[in-house]
Order: sequence, then structure tokens, then C-alpha cells
Amino acid sequence: MNIIDLFAGAGGLSEGFRKAGFNIVAHVEMDKSACNTLRTREAYYYLKSSNKFKLYLDYLEKKISREQLYEQVPSRVLNNVIESEISNKTFSSITSIIDERLKSSPNNHIDIIIGGPPCQAYSYVGISRDPNRMKDDPRNYLYRHYIRFLKKYKPKFFIFENVKGILTAKNGTIFKSLQKSVLRAGYKIDYKVLNSKDFGVSQNRERVILIGWKNIYQFKFPEFNIVPEPVNIKQLFNDLPPLNAGESIDGLKKYRKRAKIANSFIRPQEWNILSQHITRSNNEKDLLIYKLVVDTWNKEKRLLKYNELPNELQSHKNKESFLDRFKLVRLEDISHTVVAHISKDGHYYIHPDVNQNRSISVREAARIQSFPDDFYFEDSRTAAFKQIGNAVPPLMAYHIALILQEYLNQTNKKSIIS
Repeated sequence: MNIIDLFAGAGGLSEGFRKAGFNIVAHVEMDKSACNTLRTREAYYYLKSSNKFKLYLDYLEKKISREQLYEQVPSRVLNNVIESEISNKTFSSITSIIDERLKSSPNNHIDIIIGGPPCQAYSYVGISRDPNRMKDDPRNYLYRHYIRFLKKYKPKFFIFENVKGILTAKNGTIFKSLQKSVLRAGYKIDYKVLNSKDFGVSQNRERVILIGWKNIYQFKFPEFNIVPEPVNIKQLFNDLPPLNAGESIDGLKKYRKRAKIANSFIRPQEWNILSQHITRSNNEKDLLIYKLVVDTWNKEKRLLKYNELPNELQSHKNKESFLDRFKLVRLEDISHTVVAHISKDGHYYIHPDVNQNRSISVREAARIQSFPDDFYFEDSRTAAFKQIGNAVPPLMAYHIALILQEYLNQTNKKSIIS
């Protein structure tokens, strides 16, 4: 079944759907680094299916360049990634590329559309930081472009993902308008606030998941009963070797060999190349704060507030609000929400091992988001963190995809029998 992924980012949603057996006709994304990541993932799947997978391993081990990797992949595969802003000006050019791709597909229609517009205009943090409360931000209305794709391709289903703030943005008028527009386009809809931890992801991450389906289907929002429960951070990081701030392991066979693999979705038993276990360099002041934060947690099981730091470590004048400026990822629990701000600093994601004394690595952040260890994020460390923080956890997407796959398969069987 064919899928379009709109506002695709690094491809968390499409990765989950692909793992469930769906065919991604197009990823549409404007961020250059995210598009490079999507192209590399397309190369991964192509090379894996054509008995040329050693080329991908060579790339991870730095034996060949990205250009050399892409030279081994047909352009039609890499062109699944449409690097473009979604707007009134670009709609026709984007859809013409998709239409051309559908001509060569055995199934020449789109079955599902997935994606979620950028969430900054709806996020509580984004609204609090903007003096106009995001009221005039054009990203408030990107959902309208999503609906244009629904009207053109008339998929059986669609998945729309966003932050909880979309429910209340502009006093709820935006979400009500979205619902009315979807209904006029011929779809029934339902939504819930779902938490990624209920899908086996080692992260407490709440998001609005809206599912729409054509009026002809007798469908209702599913109940998800996912087993097993997510592993904690200690188990999740168990096989990763320790690093100090500024150190990295990228493209080497450096896992702890005797460590138990905690999540086979993230690291299959046979996978042995550790990539992007890359940490930030931190200044001496930050490292002293990190150590105090971890020591306080270990001794008192509480988070150290900013105004409790020694005076010489306090650089902000505001000592009455935003006192949780530093937060560790707890060993014995799942992580708090990983967001794109991790690309700016790691103060909210301090590693719980006081001996390592650093913020979490790119690979550790990717694991918290449930990205497989064979997933490579392109360009800089900063770009990788941003892509990870903005993504939908692939494991969550995978379980949603399985439910839709089961329903559509049953529906197809009934139609064939009748």
C-alpha cells in the first residue's frame, strides 16, 4: 500500500510504516539536512533489498563518501525525497512528481497520507517565547496544505500528528477549523492524546494523533495494547560504551559485546556497527553543574534547582522562575520528552552516569526516540539532534501502522469475497 509522508522531517513516521510493510511513494520535506537523512535511508532500504548492503556498511565505517554511496543507488530511489517547502506555489510541482511516480507503481493510487506540520506555532514553549503568542505565525495554517493533498489523492486513511497545543491554539479555533475542513473533504475523524511510552518507547512523550478515514469505512479509533512495557534508560544504554564530554565513536564495532540487547527494534542481535555515539564538548562550568545535578539525584532523588547552585556557577539573573534549567535522564526510569532544543544545548539531557559527566550522545537521543541503530542522521551533530527532537518515534508509528494494515487487509478480503 502506498504512502505519502508530508512534513516528513527525518522520517520517524515513515520509518515505522515502512517497518510494517508499507511503500513510501514520497517524503516531502523542506529541511536540507533532514532530506539528506531521508535519502540515506532510501539508500539503506534499496541496498538491503538488492544484496548490496555492504556498501551501506562501508559508508557507516567511513570507507566511502555519501556521494559514492548515492552513486550506487538509482536516482528514482533517491527521488522519493522531494526537498521542497509545502505552499500554494509548490503544490503543483510536488504533486506532479508524485503523479509521475504513481505511474510506475503496481498500485497507482495513494492509500494513506501521514505527517504533521511543524509544531512550533502550537507548542506551549513556542507560544510562551513569542511576544505575539504565535497569533500571526503562518505555520498556524499549514494544516490547510495537508488537506489539499487529501482532496487530490483521496487516500483511504490519513494520520495527522502534532503537539497537544494544537487543541487549544487560538482558543481552539484552529483545531475546530481543521476538523470541519477534514469532514468537508469526505473523512470521518477521531483523535486522542497518545503517549509514546505506551508503545514501547523509552520516553514520556504525549502527542495528538488524529486518524481520518473515508466515509465508506466502518472504523473507530483503535485501542492499543502494547507489550512489553518500555525498558528504562539503564537497560536502553546498557550496551553502549562510556564516553566523556567531547568524545565520540562513529562507525566502529564498539558495542559492549557481553551486554544484553534491551530493545530488538532498536538494535537487532546481528547489528554490530556503532555510529553517531557523539557527545558535546562542554565548558568547565557546565561540567561542574552536571556533576552536582547527578550527585544530588543519586543522594537525594530530587532535581537540583538553579538557585541552589553555588553563586559562582550561576550566570542567569532570573533566579525565581525557570529553575529546572538542568535535568538528568534517570537511569531507573524512561526519559522525559526529547525536543528539538537538544540541538542548542544538552542541559535538559544530562547523562545519569556521574563518571561520564556529560549530556547524552546523538545515538543515545536516537535510542530514546526508538530510532534503529542502523539509522544514520546526516550532516552535523547539531542537525542530527534537531532531526531527532522533531521526529515521531518510529516504534510508536510502527504499532499504529500495524493496526491500519490489519484493518485494510481484512477490508480487502471482505470486498474480494463479496
